[in-house]
Amino acid sequence: MSTSKADIKNSYGVNKEIQSFDEKVAVKCYNGTFVGKEKGKTVEFRGIPFAKSPTGNRRWKKPEPVEDSDKAFEAYYNGRSPIQVEWNSERASYYPQSEDCLYLNIWTDLTIKNKTVMVFFHGGSYGWGGTADPLYNGVNLVSAHPDIVLVTVGYRIGLTGFVDFSEVKGGEDFPDAPNLGILDQIEALRWVKKNISAFGGNPDNVTIFGESAGGGSVSLLPIIPEAKGLFNRVIAESGSVALTYSKEECMEYTRKLLAGAKASCMDDLMKLSDSELKKLNDKLDLENNFPQRDGKLIPIDAYQPYRDGYTKDVDILIGTNSNELNYWIGELGGFIPYRIGMSVRYENDVSALSDEAKKLVKDFMPEQKEHNIWRITEFYNEVLFRLPAIVQAQSHAENGGNAYMYYWKEPSAIKHYGACHAVELAYVFGNLDETIYIGNPADKQLSDKTMEMWTTFAKTGNPSIESLEWKKYNPSDRAAMILEKEPKLEYDIKKDQRRLLMPLLRDTISASYAHVSFNVPFVKKALLKIALGVGIISGIVCLIIILLNGGAN
Repeated sequence: MSTSKADIKNSYGVNKEIQSFDEKVAVKCYNGTFVGKEKGKTVEFRGIPFAKSPTGNRRWKKPEPVEDSDKAFEAYYNGRSPIQVEWNSERASYYPQSEDCLYLNIWTDLTIKNKTVMVFFHGGSYGWGGTADPLYNGVNLVSAHPDIVLVTVGYRIGLTGFVDFSEVKGGEDFPDAPNLGILDQIEALRWVKKNISAFGGNPDNVTIFGESAGGGSVSLLPIIPEAKGLFNRVIAESGSVALTYSKEECMEYTRKLLAGAKASCMDDLMKLSDSELKKLNDKLDLENNFPQRDGKLIPIDAYQPYRDGYTKDVDILIGTNSNELNYWIGELGGFIPYRIGMSVRYENDVSALSDEAKKLVKDFMPEQKEHNIWRITEFYNEVLFRLPAIVQAQSHAENGGNAYMYYWKEPSAIKHYGACHAVELAYVFGNLDETIYIGNPADKQLSDKTMEMWTTFAKTGNPSIESLEWKKYNPSDRAAMILEKEPKLEYDIKKDQRRLLMPLLRDTISASYAHVSFNVPFVKKALLKIALGVGIISGIVCLIIILLNGGAN
């Protein structure tokens, strides 16, 4: 049974300065001594600050290194979640929120030294999530693999982490605002580099991993010069450099933010209190930006550094789930809203494609009057998730980098979900009873194998385990590990779909929905059917009335 919202809210506390403590669970860092809690042989440290609080004059500014300190502090409670709309599937949203959210958690066996370090960045479409989500509790993963140190990182999201103010009066003083969340992640990695040896970690053997927006983040970090040398390996789950926006896509959010705040300049926005920012975020509802391909931090073509071999010194494990998009059945409120919403989205996206691309889509779709919703779902599984991951892995492999791919097929027990987005997380962390995405407790044998593969890759750069040889990905055979109850290696999965749809990536189908129009054939047909239905019903009612009146006469 998944941890409840009430339990998440009730787990809140504030770490305080302390004078006396148990040295056995205390670690000295440059910004203080932090005192954790024993969880069996693992010691858990929660809520360690890795940067100065991004509040006051530091709002919408690049993170600053946290100051040195000789004081001692509790590390018992998560730092606050970043500001976000409360949402059922994003359980960190029910933990107290604040701009002051740059904290990390650590799980480690302090008796073991020189351990591999794994740093996790959470998902949530860059608008949700946080380290308080019980899915990311690291006790089970580290207890099963005490030769690693696990770090989970909080970073700015949504209206505090990804906003372009370049066209706002005074915006020139906030040049980093479009990608602050990514810069926060880099600052966290710098903190890890300086301090993790005190927790028994090897700062020269660091793997970054993440899912969804976290998978996008760890795909972007290898192409950013500021992050060079801060990690050695990447595990990208259901995320790639495709989860980014252009400048034009980002500006729509800026306009809505200004309108919602009734602001005309940066001075107006800087006067907003923490609580006013939360209300503003709620007013903006479910909108937020992804990292911006600004040509400064992130290249306009985010795939290009992979093609150029810039990432070749980093080992990469990347993969997707077979039914990624089915996750949004739950997000949109059920199958019927999903069918309507995705059909509208599909017709918007296809209408914006080139004629050549439209022909490819037509060839992919079945010949019928109305497109089958599952075919639309598979279309998005390919163009938003699977194909971008393949391009990333292929470009990396072709230019001298070590790349491995997986394809997750073990399904959720929830109706219609299949092997949906995020379904693997309970397996990766060994949190078998967190059933929010999987429906039933995770299969322990598959979870054990998944944890072993992930940690073995982090330690060695090769995810093969004793019972399973995992071959590198390359364009000649396209080996990928199928992750299900009985994992196995397969080659060139769904090759016909890959060959047909790969050219579509030139057209960049974005995850943004800010410009979705309802003036599309699907809606027009639906309205026509409703009108016809109403007309028929009205006609029948009128006929009954006439007959009844005639009978009365």
